[in-house]
Amino acid sequence: MDDTTLPEPNTFFIEVSGAGIPEVDGLFVPSTEPPTRSESGTVSSLGYWNGRMAWDRADGKSARSPALSYSNSYKSWRICRLDGHLAYDATCEDMMPPMDREWNVYKKGVAPAPKIVVHHFDPRLPCPKPNVVFVVGGPGSGKGTMCEIAELQLGWVHLSVGELLRAERDKGSAVASVIRESITAGRLVPDEIVVALLKDEMERLIRRTGKTNFLIDGFPRSESNLETWEKNFDPDAELPRIFYFECLFPVLEKRILARAKYTGRSDDNLKSIKLRFDTFTAETLPVIEFFKSKNRCVEIDASQARQVVYGEFSGNLAEFMDGEWVERPLTERSEVLLGIRPYDDSQ
Repeated sequence: MDDTTLPEPNTFFIEVSGAGIPEVDGLFVPSTEPPTRSESGTVSSLGYWNGRMAWDRADGKSARSPALSYSNSYKSWRICRLDGHLAYDATCEDMMPPMDREWNVYKKGVAPAPKIVVHHFDPRLPCPKPNVVFVVGGPGSGKGTMCEIAELQLGWVHLSVGELLRAERDKGSAVASVIRESITAGRLVPDEIVVALLKDEMERLIRRTGKTNFLIDGFPRSESNLETWEKNFDPDAELPRIFYFECLFPVLEKRILARAKYTGRSDDNLKSIKLRFDTFTAETLPVIEFFKSKNRCVEIDASQARQVVYGEFSGNLAEFMDGEWVERPLTERSEVLLGIRPYDDSQ
């Protein structure tokens, strides 16, 4: 086969869990079987079967290889047991094993059907390091909106510290009460909780999506935040760049009270707004000054029109991306967020 016709290498790893069958549950690695003619007559290249990526068990005990592959004849993804018998299948024409639906339990399978997770990197190895940009600003400065647009348009992963904390609070986890009390009082959540949530979520997303560029919205909010970050990450790594969305309090107050009609957030009220702004002034501004002293701060006037703010924001992020992302036309959602397209509340 001419090398120019070879498909992209299969670099994905599949984790199968919850089947209750030890010979099925586990890690599946890219198939190393040589080109073979399948039951449908397709000659598959290395790492592929029937024109789609295929996987063997990581322990090398697959009697039938590949053990996780696609059948052209039955138009389904299939997971086989060690004895080669079919255990589970998912009828679809997806290019990758589906994670968003329940698999069918076949004759040699055991209910319930397993869960499938695709990893972009070998889960047995350390997770690749993230490329992080911090984004801070007073409550209502619009930093969250700009990060959402950058995620839509530029492929960055937007991690909102506030959203992560609220989600953890709503889970009722061991730290939920601490988070709830801190948010309601307008205080900062303990550093260890915040950094642990960020680290876990970044690793999960890097492995599941393959993306390593992260916009961390609302961090660091204090000098101790930054100190805890450095303790948990490489202290010798270059200091991340920080974007500071600067905006006067009267403008922030007006924006938050306007959005309170739609968000339903318990902290979008006059008392919490003042507490949060005072906390930002006392705790976060010294951090911003530190980043300025290291020439790692980009200041953006957030009181400007949204399109102007986004132009400055995306322009500074462009150095981390290739031209294909930068030149993408605006999505409808981005146009709504930028005020170019009216919001349709009927949808």
